[in-house]
Amino acid sequence: MALKTRNSYGSVTVSEDVIASLAGNLALECYGIVDMVPTNFSDTVSDLFKRNSKSRGVRIATNGDRIFVDLFVVFKYGLPISAVANSLKESVKYGLEHFTGMIVEKIDVHVVGVKL
Repeated sequence: MALKTRNSYGSVTVSEDVIASLAGNLALECYGIVDMVPTNFSDTVSDLFKRNSKSRGVRIATNGDRIFVDLFVVFKYGLPISAVANSLKESVKYGLEHFTGMIVEKIDVHVVGVKL
């Protein structure tokens, strides 16, 4: 379902795919994040056909004007997980709220692995 908001200029509709792509880009820009991991089998199959899927490893859910985000990431080896996860959450939350004007209610970070 798309996010819809209204203001004095009119209404704006933002697709969940766009939000997922933005969240994926923001996550990959964070220090300590090596890769995003597909969340399920259908994402893995779609990865075969899309070369550079930025929404890979991101699951978005919406409820009204609230956004709920799940990130499935691979961290860089040797860094404190809690510090990287908190930095990731803050960066994605700020970017999504700034871009959409909606409220990011919750961000869950799922650490799938670590890599050198």
